[in-house]
Amino acid sequence: MNKSVGNFRWTICSLLFFATTINYLDRQVLSLLAPELCEIFGWSNNDYANITAVFQFVYAISLLFAGRFIDKVGTKAGFAISIIIWSLGAIMHAHALAVGEVSNSILTTLGLASIPISILGFMISRTILGIGEAGNFPAAIKTTAEYFPKKERALATGIFNSGSNIGAILAPLSVPWLSKNYGWEATFIIIGGIGFLWLFFWFWLYKTPEQQNKLSAEELEYIRSDVDKTVDQKDDILHSKKVSWSQLLCYRQTWAFTLGKFLTDGVWWFFLFWLPKYLESSYQISSTDLALPLSVLYSMTMVGSICGGWLPMYFINKGALPYDGRMKAMFIIALFPLATLLAQSLGNFGYWIPVLLIGIGASAHQAWSANIFTTVSDMFPRKIVASVTGIGGMAGGIGGVIVSKVSGLLFDHYEKLGHLETGYTIMFAYCGIAYLLAWAIMKLLVPKYRPVQNL
Repeated sequence: MNKSVGNFRWTICSLLFFATTINYLDRQVLSLLAPELCEIFGWSNNDYANITAVFQFVYAISLLFAGRFIDKVGTKAGFAISIIIWSLGAIMHAHALAVGEVSNSILTTLGLASIPISILGFMISRTILGIGEAGNFPAAIKTTAEYFPKKERALATGIFNSGSNIGAILAPLSVPWLSKNYGWEATFIIIGGIGFLWLFFWFWLYKTPEQQNKLSAEELEYIRSDVDKTVDQKDDILHSKKVSWSQLLCYRQTWAFTLGKFLTDGVWWFFLFWLPKYLESSYQISSTDLALPLSVLYSMTMVGSICGGWLPMYFINKGALPYDGRMKAMFIIALFPLATLLAQSLGNFGYWIPVLLIGIGASAHQAWSANIFTTVSDMFPRKIVASVTGIGGMAGGIGGVIVSKVSGLLFDHYEKLGHLETGYTIMFAYCGIAYLLAWAIMKLLVPKYRPVQNL
C-alpha cells in the first residue's frame, strides 16, 4: 500500500526529526557545561536550578501562545520563526556576561535588586531560547496531523521525537570537545548556528498537503483515508470560527492531555538537566568522560521512542480505535519507569547500573511522549491541534519547573547534611511512579474514545 501511494510524508517527518534534534542539542549545551560553569562562576546547585527553571517557566508559558500563534500564521511560517528565535537565543549564551552586565545596570537604574551578572545573563539567554523552542512541538504535532493518517501518527511522532534523543547523544559527544578546544563561548555559537541550516530545507520542502506538488494524489488520499468527519469538520483555518482557550478547557479531553503532561514532563527535564551533575557528584565522572554513558542512555531512549510509536499500531490493527489502542500501549509503557526506583540503591555496584536503569525510565518517557502527543490529534480537529498541544505543553513545562526547583533545593539540603544520595533517591522515586499516576488520571477523565465535536 505504502509503495503504491508514495512516501513523501516521511520526508516531512525527517524534517521534523532534524528540527527536534537541533532543539534538544541547543537546550542541552548548558547542562553539559554546568560543572565547568559552576566552577567558573561559583554557582550553587540552587543557582543552577534557578537558571534552568527560568528556561522551563518561559518555555511553559510560551508553549501556550506558540500553539495559538502557529494555528494562526500557519505551520510553515510559525516553525521558521520559532527556530530563528531559539537559534539566536542559543548563540546569546556566549555573550551572557555582556547581557547580564547591561541588564544589571538597567535593574540598578530602576532601583530593583541586582542579580549576579553571570546568573542574570544566562537567565535572559535561556528566556529567549525558551520562547523560540516552545514552537517546535506544537508545529511538529500539527505537521504530523496534516501529513499522516491517524494509524501512523504515533509512529511518525515517535520517529521525529527520537530526534530529541539524537540531540541528547550528539551533545555529550560534541559539547565537551568543542569547549575543551574552543572554549565554552564558541561552543554556544557553533551549536546555536545549526538551526539556520535547517531553514533552507524547510522552505524548500514544506507546503500544506493540498498544495504539495511532490505529494501524489494517491498519497494525499491515503493521508485522509481515516479522517473522522465528526472531528475534522470545517478544517479550513481561514474560514472556521475562532476557538477560545476557555472553550478548550471545558473538555475532559483537554484536561486528560494537560494533566498527563504536567505529571510526566518533569521527569524528562530532570534527566536532561541533572544527569550530568548526578554522575559528576555521585561517581566523580568529569565532563569529558560523560560522552559514553550519556550516549548509551540516550541511544536507549531513541529505541523507546520508535517502539513506543509502533506499539499502539499493534492494538489498532487488532481492531481497537486509535485512542483506545494508544491508552493500552501507554499503560504498558507506564510500567517500565518503575526500574528507576532501583537506580540509587544499586549504584554501589558502579555507575553503569543506574545509567542503564535510568535509561529504561527515559526510554519509557519517550515512548509515552510519542503517544500522549498523538491523543490530541485523535480527538481534536486539526485546526486547533497546536493550541491544545500548547496548553498541555505549558502544563508540562510548569511541571518541569517544579521538579527542577525542588531538585535543586533537595540536593543543596542533603548535600549540607552529607547525604546527597538521599535527595537523588527521592527524585528517582517520583520518576518511577509518575507515569502510572498520570495514566490513571487520563483514563478516569476519558475512559473511551470520545472525539470533540462542533468546534
